[in-house]
Amino acid sequence: MSAVETFNALPAERLREQLLACLAAPAWGATIAAERPFADRAGIVAAADRVARVLSWDDILQGLSAHPRIGERAAGDSTEAAWSRAEQSAAARSADDGTKAALIAANRAYEERFGHVFLIFASGRSQAEILAAARERLGNDEVTERAIVAEELRKIAGLRLERVLDAL
Repeated sequence: MSAVETFNALPAERLREQLLACLAAPAWGATIAAERPFADRAGIVAAADRVARVLSWDDILQGLSAHPRIGERAAGDSTEAAWSRAEQSAAARSADDGTKAALIAANRAYEERFGHVFLIFASGRSQAEILAAARERLGNDEVTERAIVAEELRKIAGLRLERVLDAL
């Protein structure tokens, strides 16, 4: 059975768990699940991308709630926690103590300014790059930052969905 056939045939609860591990916004997963069956992998990925682009801010905040602070190790043995650790692992290896401390301070300042964790698509980025982005984004207004957060969350969900499909 192909990954697409398996995805289409997954019991609703198992699919819900898989999709929540990609993006902890139930509305995102429910919409994708309701669109089954998909003809091909591209259709699944396109649906996930389309749905992520129209999430409400409340849905995005739900998604953010499952993400640890950048630079902090995600706790637990869930799929989501393991993915988060993997996504941040290269960045963690590339940081010196000064950069790590500066990132902690930037995280704190960001949370005070915007009221939620700083989110960035960390895969392939060093902590110095992440720190520079955090400092830059601190200058954004609320509307601009919300759009960036939504885009970063969409990219993370897309990467994680690809992982789900690869594992089926």
